[in-house]
Amino acid sequence: MVDNAFVDLSLAALYDRLNPWGPGDEFYLGLLREAGSVLDIGCGTGQLLRRARAEGHRGRLMGLDPAAAMLAQARQARHDVEWVLGDMRVRRWQEEFDLAVMTGHAFQELVTDEEIRACLHAVRAALRDGGRFVFETRNPDVRPWERWTPDRVHEVTAADGTAVRVWHEVRGEGLDRGVVRYTETYDSDGWPAPRTAHNVLRFLDAGTLEDFLAEAGLRVVEQYGDWERGPLTPDSPEIVTVARKA
Repeated sequence: MVDNAFVDLSLAALYDRLNPWGPGDEFYLGLLREAGSVLDIGCGTGQLLRRARAEGHRGRLMGLDPAAAMLAQARQARHDVEWVLGDMRVRRWQEEFDLAVMTGHAFQELVTDEEIRACLHAVRAALRDGGRFVFETRNPDVRPWERWTPDRVHEVTAADGTAVRVWHEVRGEGLDRGVVRYTETYDSDGWPAPRTAHNVLRFLDAGTLEDFLAEAGLRVVEQYGDWERGPLTPDSPEIVTVARKA
């Protein structure tokens, strides 16, 4: 699924400012350094692959994203990475990669069981024998959506120097049959009106994630609760999953 905010070129241009490099990126970059070929599913502006190439990664790097505006940012930044528009259904995969990743909670944009199954089966087909699939999801036990309120405004400066304010608001009562619906609003003093995107995220617990992976022929080998590889507990902010092709 496409994050509705980032089909807009001007909003896509804000992505890296809204999501500066952090501990999660360092975690994934360490995995990329060890892999000869990497598929980044839902790569966005390609920050991760761009950093890997910039520091000397010589293997195959492919970034896949369904939002053309995001890939426009990626292509503008680097031409020596494969940038592909679409999702895992765009091609027939044939054991091409040592590592597949989904960062930035992109896995949660797979809302239905059918979307999850289709993606995971395609991931398995894309991995070489022994290849790894690594991704993170927000831990539903800590109910992060309760902090997505309009009073929590994040402000960034666009490339032209204007200030842009961003806030979120959950629709309905929060978690409803495993999904959270919310709006993401962008506003700036120079704009005629705010721009609002409507989004949906799926929340899965660790056991359900493991079941989906096993059904697709992927075996969980590690799960962490944070980017320092701490144990997964009910209070952990993340469910960081490392799975191998079974």
